[in-house]
Amino acid sequence: MEFLQDPFMQRALLAAVLVGVTAPAVGIHLVQRRQALMGDGIGHVALTGVGLGFLLSTNPVWMATLVAVVGSVAMELIRAYGRTRGDIALAMLFYGGMAGGVMLMNLSGTGSNANLTSYLFGSLSTVSDEDVVAICLLAGFVLLVTVGLRRQLFAISQDEEFARVTGLPVRALNLLVAVTAAVTVTVAMRVVGLLLVSALMVVPVAAAQQVTRSFAVTFVVAVAIGVAVTLAGTVTTYYQDVPPGATIVLLAIAVFVLFTALATPLARRRSRAVEAAAGAAGTECDVDVPATRRPAGDAAV
Repeated sequence: MEFLQDPFMQRALLAAVLVGVTAPAVGIHLVQRRQALMGDGIGHVALTGVGLGFLLSTNPVWMATLVAVVGSVAMELIRAYGRTRGDIALAMLFYGGMAGGVMLMNLSGTGSNANLTSYLFGSLSTVSDEDVVAICLLAGFVLLVTVGLRRQLFAISQDEEFARVTGLPVRALNLLVAVTAAVTVTVAMRVVGLLLVSALMVVPVAAAQQVTRSFAVTFVVAVAIGVAVTLAGTVTTYYQDVPPGATIVLLAIAVFVLFTALATPLARRRSRAVEAAAGAAGTECDVDVPATRRPAGDAAV
């Protein structure tokens, strides 16, 4: 356990745990809403915030959070009000965010390949104490929203029209989901990178869905998978010279493949159990019930 004595690994492991918890916690709502690629788009926009942070000599994590939040709100408004040209507007926002980030980093004089790669694909060795503080605060916000408003978020993820009828502020909750997703992207960018964060928001949830049947259990299993793969990927990076983001995502995909393989026999067993229960119920209905004899003194009316 020598890696626990290394200060940079202590910071990296803490960041990895927070990313492993927050990414699936938000991702489960995006998957239910069929917005699995939203995290990828926010990651493109957040790169502009990183470049702006370097240009203004401020913390790139906080600046990326601000820009990502603005971008996520714009995406949600385009989704809600956009018509036939909505997809084009989103594409321009995504690609413009990526190009703007590269340009701003170049103008700031820090646009080297090493700096750019560390934000695009993650770099544990560059996680500073200031980054850890920012990640902890942002992760706290994400958990406060996803756990504190879990019932409301579940309702709008399942059926927006029904949620609106019950009196929930659907538009405000949709914007809150978008903002929370943006914050999650900036939490995870130092560990898995802006281009791979979407995978960590989606793949653990998809893996959990293979072996679970309820939303609550899927949430817990997805978070457990997220924490396991981020920790395993971080430790692997310490002992092997491999990129952390790619390692974590590949581990998550491996878990998805494993759970998918396990899901097939489980589904067959459940099917047999349902068929057996249905057959037993049918047998009970077919049994003749003997007629009750009327007492001798009673006469038919």
